[in-house]
Amino acid sequence: MATVADVLDVLASTAPFDKAAGWDPVGLSVGDPRATADKVAVCHDATDAVIDAAIEAGAGLLVTYHPLLFRPTRRFVAGPDASGRALRLAAAGVALGTVHTAFDVAPGGAADSLAAAVGLTDPVGFGPLWGQDSAKVVSFVPQDSADAVAAAMAAAGAGRIGNYSACSFRSEGVGVYTPSLSASPTVGTPGVANRFTEVKLEMNAPEGLVDAVVAALVAAHPYEEPAYDVYPRRGDAAMLGRAGGIEPTSLAALTASVADHLACVPRVAGQSDRTINTAAVLPGAGGDFITTTTADVVITGDVRHHEARRAMENGMAIIDAGHAATERPGVRALYSAVSQVAETADLTAVDADPWTR
Repeated sequence: MATVADVLDVLASTAPFDKAAGWDPVGLSVGDPRATADKVAVCHDATDAVIDAAIEAGAGLLVTYHPLLFRPTRRFVAGPDASGRALRLAAAGVALGTVHTAFDVAPGGAADSLAAAVGLTDPVGFGPLWGQDSAKVVSFVPQDSADAVAAAMAAAGAGRIGNYSACSFRSEGVGVYTPSLSASPTVGTPGVANRFTEVKLEMNAPEGLVDAVVAALVAAHPYEEPAYDVYPRRGDAAMLGRAGGIEPTSLAALTASVADHLACVPRVAGQSDRTINTAAVLPGAGGDFITTTTADVVITGDVRHHEARRAMENGMAIIDAGHAATERPGVRALYSAVSQVAETADLTAVDADPWTR
């Protein structure tokens, strides 16, 4: 019998949650990870209608693309808002898991699905999506102790990059130090300048685990006074968008194709007779990333006035197909991914778009 944790662990192996944006509350947000989840419902947004359908279907877990509890809340009181819906799920024994930007950037996720839907060829990623705040923890260790210190740091949460664990970088150098006469050096002589070959050991750590990682480092280090540094760090970003070639066509013809394939009524910025050879896609609201690509046209949603102006100034056209429409191929891929690991109720078409088409 699959548990909530089992299902979310499988999803996280495909779309690691630590690849989500730092502001994005992905993963389990309501429920007991040990509870059974023999049936899993999948949706775009956890609206009241979706929650009704999930309860009626007997789901033990609702996997939603968009977060329900996107903003912090201080209370859970019955009502039509997000906290009231979370209370309904908890009262009904339905857990809630979210994938959102972790699934956007994942191979085969929302960005790749949108690229396939509009016919991109040889798509490559662009638009870095920065994750949680992190740090680089660096220490200097005798060569024969490096494995033990790295293992202790990894056990405390350091060295994880996506689906890889215990990641470290090591370089050899010479440590120079003079122990005081009251010191008890592991290597060297008090009162004498010593030179000793050491390994510089570097591992990343989430900001919230830095203290535990440093404590593990110090406990495992053989030196009386371990030397270490902690640096603020930004790295390991996954790419939110996809850019690639497209069969040469006019902007007007491409817009009509997007409207057909995504079942939407797009807004367009650009000359309708312009020839399009390259295109970029960003699921959801992608206006912030428009200028990180040089494609002829960017296909995304929720583009603001000044973002469209800036794109045109940079020689790009914009097809704003709408937030939900650009995510819809990814939501279908999410349903497919979940259905491979559990009996699944398809709620992806329930309240899938707040706008009337």
